[in-house]
Amino acid sequence: MTNHWCDLQNSDCIMIVGSNAAENHPISFRWVTKAIEQNGAKLISIDPRFTRSSAKADIYCRIRSGADIAFFGGMIKWILDDMAVNPGLYNMTYVTEYTDLSFLVHPDFKTAAENDGKFSGFKPGENPDYGTYDKATWKFQKDAKGIILKDKTLKDPNCVFQLLKKHYARYDPDTVCAITGTDKATFLKVCETYARLTGPAGKSGTIMYAMGTTQHTKGTQNVRVYALLQTLLGNMGVAGGGINALRGESNVQGSTDHGMLFHLLPGYLTPPSAAEQALKNHLDAKLAGYATADPKSASWWLNYPKYYVSLLKSWYGDNATAANDFGYAWLPKTNPGTNYSHIALFEAMEKGTIKGLFCWGQNPVVGGPNSAQERRALRKLDWMVAVDLWETETCAFWQEPGVNPADIQTEVFLLPAAASYEKEGTISNSGRWSQWRWKAVKPPGDAMPDLEIITELMCKVIEHYQAEGGKAPEPLTKLRWKGWYDAKPLPRGAKSLVDLISREINGWAEAEIKNADGSVLYKAGQLVASFAQLQTDGSTSSSNWLYTQSYNEKDGNRQQWRDNVDHHPAGIATFDKWAWCWPLNRRIIYNRAAVDLDGNPWDPQDFVIKWDKALNDGKGGWVGDVPDGGWAPMNMEGTRYPFIMKPEGHAQFFGPGLADGPFPEHYEPLESPIIHPLSKTQHNPAVKVWRPDEIGTPDEYPIIATTYRVTEHWQAGQMTRNLPWLVELMPQMFVEISEELAAELGVKNADLVTVESKRGRIQAVAVVTKRFKPMRLNGRLVHQIGLPWHWGFQGLCVGDSANLLTPHVGDANTMIPEYKAFLVRVKKGGAA
Repeated sequence: MTNHWCDLQNSDCIMIVGSNAAENHPISFRWVTKAIEQNGAKLISIDPRFTRSSAKADIYCRIRSGADIAFFGGMIKWILDDMAVNPGLYNMTYVTEYTDLSFLVHPDFKTAAENDGKFSGFKPGENPDYGTYDKATWKFQKDAKGIILKDKTLKDPNCVFQLLKKHYARYDPDTVCAITGTDKATFLKVCETYARLTGPAGKSGTIMYAMGTTQHTKGTQNVRVYALLQTLLGNMGVAGGGINALRGESNVQGSTDHGMLFHLLPGYLTPPSAAEQALKNHLDAKLAGYATADPKSASWWLNYPKYYVSLLKSWYGDNATAANDFGYAWLPKTNPGTNYSHIALFEAMEKGTIKGLFCWGQNPVVGGPNSAQERRALRKLDWMVAVDLWETETCAFWQEPGVNPADIQTEVFLLPAAASYEKEGTISNSGRWSQWRWKAVKPPGDAMPDLEIITELMCKVIEHYQAEGGKAPEPLTKLRWKGWYDAKPLPRGAKSLVDLISREINGWAEAEIKNADGSVLYKAGQLVASFAQLQTDGSTSSSNWLYTQSYNEKDGNRQQWRDNVDHHPAGIATFDKWAWCWPLNRRIIYNRAAVDLDGNPWDPQDFVIKWDKALNDGKGGWVGDVPDGGWAPMNMEGTRYPFIMKPEGHAQFFGPGLADGPFPEHYEPLESPIIHPLSKTQHNPAVKVWRPDEIGTPDEYPIIATTYRVTEHWQAGQMTRNLPWLVELMPQMFVEISEELAAELGVKNADLVTVESKRGRIQAVAVVTKRFKPMRLNGRLVHQIGLPWHWGFQGLCVGDSANLLTPHVGDANTMIPEYKAFLVRVKKGGAA
């Protein structure tokens, strides 16, 4: 989230899309309800299904799964057209001063509108429908000093504003509704309502989204198109605004922050590539992407070397020195062009490339895409270690009905883990609040907290390498992990293992650090108070620079703060002393865009920050939230642009860093019931299609399917399908189908039906409902069904996993699987 949960109450209009917050994030709806009841906010629900969120909405708008970019691209076109007629209804200062709409792009760049659905530079692969982009034209024009050329009149044909208009000119209401299945009058009502309520200066709107947005072959661009809309309306950085992802578990944000994704290290740093054998090679490659000649651009990622070296020092301690590149050579290197995502790993397992798997708190037999293939992949492993609370389907994959265990040679080890309330530590919620949770009860039997399991495991592995050596022992034996965590007492004042880790994440001075005047800033071993004080010379350590300040010498562990008084002078519910929020306890990021060029807030009543000229002996200073960079307002000397993480310092409409285009373009899901009406480029041309022979056609599989969750069950079901009271509430796998489709199939409520895709088939109980309706897509009537995905063959209630139907294909940028839009057929009765 750019904002946070409590901030939802400040919105003038709330749009819930790709999410059913009322059911899947019910506590969040407290703040939505507060915005409606106390602020007069309007609620818009955009969903293929009429959900509990839709039931509370002022406007419900039906949309086909996989058509978000068409819908929001149409909204952007509507606003651009309206902006030309009614500029006074929009914050044009925000648009021209804080975004890149005035930037001039390479004159040879071509939008997808000019290039039949592809951007300039496309290079086809073996299959001419898919390939990569040469981004030579995806860049800005610069003057002799290297500063980007701008046209703040927004009239130059090469400026981003004009290119945006050209790109979305095709997204007229009739075309949009032919793609999305949305009623035209409702679409236009959404456009006008959201623009009028959130576009003027001083107004704000927020977008709440979840997996219904991201789990597509263009999931990243779905989020991007929301961000474009929000930026166009001046909704970024303000109270009640932002792009707000509703994380599916309490610590998804925290796990992402700490490097759980395959392409990240903690703090969103990048794993080294085999092409970068020396630390300097890696740092130079990263800094080249953050370089700026504009003196007003902070380009905060230029501090990347400080964070990288401090991470290495955290891992390798005294063994990391300038002479050995701080241990950089010990880090594993990725092969350029190799895919390490979830899908790629399971494909490699099935081929026998990967021999062993640690499966930690996940259940891919139920939750993985194309789960029949993922089950086959597990059978090819030599060994698997599963760490979980119960014996899940993944732990027991060799016991799957219809499988002969004698045919499977995989050796399986099951380690019992402690639940969240059986251990202490932090979670970071969707709003970036890192909150300490205390241990309530002891774990049962031999169950242990994950931290203790992985620590014991790693210490034993290190002992093995110390005793017997190996091909590359140093990456493990040089870690300071074992020596520190074996120490009695624990080092640097730590009270427990998890307390030591929390301090290590924050970071220490590893040597005495002095101020410019020679006075001592930190003694060796003291906690560092800000990531601004991390160093490149090895004198500091931090396991995650974003969390520096979470634990410090003055206040101790700030993640344990529990002051529920709102101390913000405008009373906008920042609750800045409840838990701690990265970065630097800033509750709303990019908040220097919430003020005009003189530092006056767009919304004087619900301001995030404002400039007070009287502070600091008349020099002035910021009041309110922690400012996103402490520089003065834009009309003052020595300042910096407000979007400090971007090299150009401005919010980006033109995004050259993405694999599939600098503007979001609508492409059909890999399985689609219609021919793309905007171009001949049917699918996202930058995706990798793993199994082209397993892609269904609308002739065989005419019905759209999507997956979702229910309140009564949790993720892949291992926690909830073992609890009798929840099983009683939601006992069976079911499929929601419309009354119209049920009539066609001769199906009644509670009938058993078979749902089949190109990859597999499942049985489910039919729930015939008004929540789904057939849609007219490009002149054709198409049905959509909905499938919860919590069931498997273990636990107190069993059923087929919906992911036996989903494809092995992912987003072009992140590789998140396309769970939310695929094709099936449905018939009455059980499978033959």
